[in-house]
Amino acid sequence: MQGFLGKFSGLIYATMRIVVGLMFAQHGAQKLFGWLGGMGEDGGSAPFLSLMFFAGLIEFFGGMFVALGFQTSWAAFIASGQMAVAYFMAHASRGLFPIQNRGESAVIYSFVFLYIAAHGAGKLSLDAIFNKSEKK
Repeated sequence: MQGFLGKFSGLIYATMRIVVGLMFAQHGAQKLFGWLGGMGEDGGSAPFLSLMFFAGLIEFFGGMFVALGFQTSWAAFIASGQMAVAYFMAHASRGLFPIQNRGESAVIYSFVFLYIAAHGAGKLSLDAIFNKSEKK
C-alpha cells in the first residue's frame, strides 16, 4: 500500500537528495576552505594532502555532485564508504553505540548515501537531463 504522500515520492526523494548533499558539502567546506566555522578551535582548514583534506574533498565535491544529481550513484557510494570509514576511525573506539561515541551523523550519512547510490539521482537532477538527451 502506498502512503498518502506516495504521489509526491519522486519530488520528496529529490528534495532529500539535494538537502543531504548540501549538508554534506558543508562539512567539506569547513575542512577545505575553513568556511562555516572551519576546523578546530582556530577555525582553520585541513592541512594540504592530509587525511582530513581528502575527507574534505569527498565531502565537498561528493555532496555537491549528489545535490546536483551528477554522477549521483558513484558520488553517493564513495561518500557512504567514507562515512563508514570515518565512523570506525573516529567514533567506534569511544563506545559501542553511536549515541555514546557521537557517531550518529556518520552512521546516518553512510546509510542515506548507500540508499541514494542504489536508487540513483531521480527527478530534478543533471543525470536525468543527460540521460534524456542520450535517448533521443
